[in-house]
Amino acid sequence: MFDYLIVGAGFAGCVLAERLARGSGKKVVLCDVRPHIGGNAYDHHDAAGVLVHRYGPHVFHTSSREVFEYLSRFTEWRPYQHRVRAWVDGQLVPIPINLDTINQLYGLRLSAPEVEAFLASRAVRREQIRTSEDVIVSKVGVELYEKFFKHYTRKQWGLDPSELDAAVTARVPVRSNRDDRYFTDTYQAMPLHGFTRMFERMVDHPNIKILLNASFREMQSEIPHREVIFTGPVDAFFDHRFGKLPYRSLEFHFETKDQERYQDAPVINYPNENPYTRVTEFKYLTGQVHPKTTIVYEIPKGEGDPYYPVPRPENAALYRKYEELAKETPGVHFAGRLGTYRYYNMDQVVAQALTLYGKLAGVPNRQLAAAKAA
Repeated sequence: MFDYLIVGAGFAGCVLAERLARGSGKKVVLCDVRPHIGGNAYDHHDAAGVLVHRYGPHVFHTSSREVFEYLSRFTEWRPYQHRVRAWVDGQLVPIPINLDTINQLYGLRLSAPEVEAFLASRAVRREQIRTSEDVIVSKVGVELYEKFFKHYTRKQWGLDPSELDAAVTARVPVRSNRDDRYFTDTYQAMPLHGFTRMFERMVDHPNIKILLNASFREMQSEIPHREVIFTGPVDAFFDHRFGKLPYRSLEFHFETKDQERYQDAPVINYPNENPYTRVTEFKYLTGQVHPKTTIVYEIPKGEGDPYYPVPRPENAALYRKYEELAKETPGVHFAGRLGTYRYYNMDQVVAQALTLYGKLAGVPNRQLAAAKAA
């Protein structure tokens, strides 16, 4: 008899499996429908020997010391600060928008205060900030909104920014200095030997049994267990009782190039009519030394594996129905981006999983970071 059947071997599932097994001595079976652990953060060496992220680029960043110290038990780190460029008006410019973006785009030589005044003069006042369009137009005006955000957002979400919650574009800052880092978190690093190696060390424990290519329904009936932790789509768990929650999916086109470097930045965004949203070159992220390089094109789509919960008020209302149903389901706990229908970053998923472990184990949150691996 297992104490827990954990469904999904991504960040949430692996963290909870490790904590319950190593931290509380519980017996855990960790299953995933895919043939590998790591969820969407899974990385591997392709046919050319280049380390790639199978499900698109994953860049770790957090301001949580607790999360960083926890993951540091399972990996060394390679310092890495992510930088992105956008292909706009026939040139590569920094994104998020900063001082250099404006000067390069308009052929100007503005100072930081002058850039602030420039953006303020173009900003369009909105009485209420409700949508993603409101967020950007109120910061930088219509022209920059259309150049950088409108088409990209339409491709990414299949919706106009005026139809999306403000939280989508509120994540992207606008700067008046020359800081071209995509993130400003305290801790910015990549697992030295990749995400998969980190996950393998995390779940390497005699109390954890891993089952891959395994469907939840089969495991639920065949594996004796006391409780379930479910990190898959919450609506799927309940057989879409109230209807399907909308998700966006992605299609990936990988290409290996017979050269050491292919593009001038780790990620290049294409906020234009191209079908793909961005192109990533993995060697920037991993630091791998290799005579060849591999890139990936990302093409968003409406059907396929669920990646992003679609942040709209009506979807949040539908999720609340499932949330109430989840609360009324004894012996089942929901976690992760899909299990709680949240557009979480990796560190937020880890923090959520540690918090859930604390509730299950009766450990106060402030003690989680100090808890030593057994």
